Amino acid sequence: MRDVRVMSYGEAIREALDDALAKHPEMLLIGEGVPDPKTIFGTTQGLREKYGAERVLDMPLAENGMTGICIGAALAGMRPVLVHQRIDFALLSVDQLVNNAAKWHYMFDGQQQVPLVIRVIIGRGWGQGPQHSQSLQAMFAQVPGLKVVMPTTVGDAYHLMLEAIADNNPVLFIEHRWLHHVHGEVDKHRPAAELSGAALLRQGADITLAAFSHMSIEALKAATVLDKHGVSVEVVDMRHLNELDVDRVASSLAKTGGKLLIADCAPEMASIGHQLLSKLVLAHRNSLQQAPRLIAYPNHPVPTSHFVANDYYPGAEQIASAVLEILDKSELTESVIRDLQSDLPKDQPDRSFVGPF
Repeated sequence: MRDVRVMSYGEAIREALDDALAKHPEMLLIGEGVPDPKTIFGTTQGLREKYGAERVLDMPLAENGMTGICIGAALAGMRPVLVHQRIDFALLSVDQLVNNAAKWHYMFDGQQQVPLVIRVIIGRGWGQGPQHSQSLQAMFAQVPGLKVVMPTTVGDAYHLMLEAIADNNPVLFIEHRWLHHVHGEVDKHRPAAELSGAALLRQGADITLAAFSHMSIEALKAATVLDKHGVSVEVVDMRHLNELDVDRVASSLAKTGGKLLIADCAPEMASIGHQLLSKLVLAHRNSLQQAPRLIAYPNHPVPTSHFVANDYYPGAEQIASAVLEILDKSELTESVIRDLQSDLPKDQPDRSFVGPF
């Protein structure tokens, strides 16, 4: 029996946390802003009232210490979900994450486990600036023993959160702040096998577009408009960062003539897209029939001024232009860009987004 509901990305995370708290009596939900009136985009709303202040609680601004406490709690048999909100704040707990949580299972020959989930948020947001808007996912994805997931769709947000909480080893769960208001379907009885590897979001025949997190949404916007102009784009969502599904991308390239564009929401020098390119060249070099392209953020800190930030973040327009260049159809660029233009401010993803966090 299917249980399919339409909800927002943020509601899906709240639903997953609610279901997990009910299923796992050993689970704790703790973090900066968990019981705050804004409840982290609504993702923790009502959970403290439902499960009590001993299981759903705020924490002091002591990221390193609290991460250590949660590692200890996990080793003692609990399942903490620790919310650092911005990924920038997780930098203060790198020692605990890298040298303790990620290594414990290995150092004790598999006899000890650290069932810990760290929730962090990346992405732009109304003047958050260079210390509150960073996209550091590639750095954490390179840590052996630390699983890193970055769901894009609403259904993936729900199921990957449940999967992360059930995992007996540490998982970094990364959300882009502009995804919280995206709506989609959640099928609670979705087969677990559908969570593995990359996700095919749109089928196409002319070019493969492998994208990460919110850039997958921008890729879908570009693909929808390009389709109206006779260009067929296949969109693959790379939702597992340190388990990159290279084979799924190679399979797509076999359909699209070996043409590839990668779109990542991180500075170019810190893009996990480079790792994807490297793995493709090493394992499937014959799948690439021409030089691939990578779209990422510029290699300088995120500006605070929204006037400057408007030119910092690439989106659907840059993706569409790159696709047309690769396909040698640049004569369509002007009309495609015109169809993609919106009257929304560039620092507002949709009209329901009221920020500022």
